[in-house]
Amino acid sequence: MSEECARVTENGSGPDTLGPDARLRSLDERLDAAQKVEAHRTGAGAAAGGDESYRLGSRVLAELVGATVGGAVIGWTFDWFAGTSPWGLLVMLFLGIIVAFRNIIRLSRPPK
Repeated sequence: MSEECARVTENGSGPDTLGPDARLRSLDERLDAAQKVEAHRTGAGAAAGGDESYRLGSRVLAELVGATVGGAVIGWTFDWFAGTSPWGLLVMLFLGIIVAFRNIIRLSRPPK
């Protein structure tokens, strides 16, 4: 039994003669230190911000390319059926660009 008590007090988790508030502060400090060590060990802090930025950049690129190409394809198809070349293509291409920038602006605003 005395070996077990010695191990518990080595870790700093044995009976504490400090008041309950001091013990809670001590526990909070030890937990914060352990979380910092774990975050540094796993690299969790740096990877999360970079991953989110990468995802947002990919979304912006997809919006820009998708809306522009989609508008151009729709305009070209309209021109092909209606014989109004190149006006349908140009109008729909510019509308696609406007829609792409509108979506990018909406993505860049913080959520409400």
